[in-house]
Amino acid sequence: MVSPLFNHLLIPFIAAMLLAITMGGSGTAPAFSAAYGANAVRKSLIPGLFGIMVFLGAIIAGKGTATTMGQDLLSPEMMTFTVVTIILFSVAFTLLISNLAGIPQSTSQATVLAVVAPALYFHDFNSQKLFAEIIPAWFILPVISYCLSYFLGKYIYRPMRRRGLTMSRAKNFNLKPIWNGIILAMSLYVAFSIGANNVANAAGPIAAMTANELNLPLEKNFIIIMILATLIVAPSFGIGSSIFGHKIVQNTGKEIVLFGKFEAVIIAFVSASLLLLASVTKGIPTSLVQLNVAAILGIGVAKLGRKNIFKKTEVKKFFLMWLIAPLISFFLSLLLVYLADVYEYL
Repeated sequence: MVSPLFNHLLIPFIAAMLLAITMGGSGTAPAFSAAYGANAVRKSLIPGLFGIMVFLGAIIAGKGTATTMGQDLLSPEMMTFTVVTIILFSVAFTLLISNLAGIPQSTSQATVLAVVAPALYFHDFNSQKLFAEIIPAWFILPVISYCLSYFLGKYIYRPMRRRGLTMSRAKNFNLKPIWNGIILAMSLYVAFSIGANNVANAAGPIAAMTANELNLPLEKNFIIIMILATLIVAPSFGIGSSIFGHKIVQNTGKEIVLFGKFEAVIIAFVSASLLLLASVTKGIPTSLVQLNVAAILGIGVAKLGRKNIFKKTEVKKFFLMWLIAPLISFFLSLLLVYLADVYEYL
């Protein structure tokens, strides 16, 4: 006979794996679209490389963001079997829509709003963390990403291009293998940063719920349980990459191919560094997709000019989905919590 505790843990973990699969599909684009577009890596290798680096990022640098998602927005004791299942399902459903549309979506923003919904419903919302740290970072970090990429493009890329050191003339110097190696390394770095930030979206709530269900002191056991949850959740990113990643990489890879390999290195380095910084300093779940797009726009404006880059990129069609998807996650989570309360499943 199956233990009720087993059922209480199994369903949320399945939901977490489903969420991780959808996150893996969405996260593949900012990680490997540049390398794929530049023919620096075979398509068949992307899911495995992505999954390995995501796992390492989660284990090494994911503690802060997991704590935010598991404790700082909603009290840990409220992270019950039902609430966590609702949160994870709401985010997974939202990201599935985005993946099917071929549009990379902000996993962190969808997850934060899915957690905020039950927090508001139960009048247990930590507004300080959200409004003083998380939301300002959502606006400030893309601006920094744009400015840094613009600066690097204008004052480093242009001088190097004039001297023939970029990929536009690199074939004359037999530098193609070197640039391929550098851009692949940057893709791995991006995947590592995704692991540090995005795995916590699933592992954080799961860790808090597991401690509650097992009646373990959260302060002493959270990190251990989070690591165990990560061992289950992180490999699912690679599965999601293999299922959904190709279509999204194709969509965004065509856009990044407008740039050379040197510009792609700048885009990857800036966006991944800001994401990793947000993870290890304040534990802020933020959007790599938006950091990535901001970096694309920054380097693009430096290279081609403001008017040309906005005409050539496909960014505009993403904006509507970026606005709608987190709201879908919020209202779906709120609706399901309400129905669970009405029918006494909480």
